[in-house]
Amino acid sequence: MDSERPSFPVGVNVMVIRDGKLLLGLRKNVFGDGTWGLPGGHLEDRENMKGAAARELLEETGLNASGFVFCNLVNNVQRERHYLQVGFVAEGVSGEVKLMEPDKCAEWRWFNLDDLPESIFPGHEKQIELYKSDEKFTDH
Repeated sequence: MDSERPSFPVGVNVMVIRDGKLLLGLRKNVFGDGTWGLPGGHLEDRENMKGAAARELLEETGLNASGFVFCNLVNNVQRERHYLQVGFVAEGVSGEVKLMEPDKCAEWRWFNLDDLPESIFPGHEKQIELYKSDEKFTDH
């Protein structure tokens, strides 16, 4: 009976904020090529969400965080696919940003929260909007 239930991926994304600036990566050779996105990725089977946030942050940027605070949830129903996007804010971030996956990301850059690029990855755009407006959830 369980095999009849629909399944869909869960994205775990991290907002790293320093001095009022948000860290975004320019995606390449992946879905959303040419758009700016948050560090993050898919929740793996039986993985803790905060553990996924820490893993993705380290794998993609080389940064460590002492903690992750739940930020928001986007029920992202797209024509092609249905995703749940879970957002966390990284706390106690240490280290310097490094390009750890140059095959998937062209660069990491800090953007002022009031002056973000126009081409933000669709799966992350709503999460950033929710963060800025201090909202926790949307069906999108």
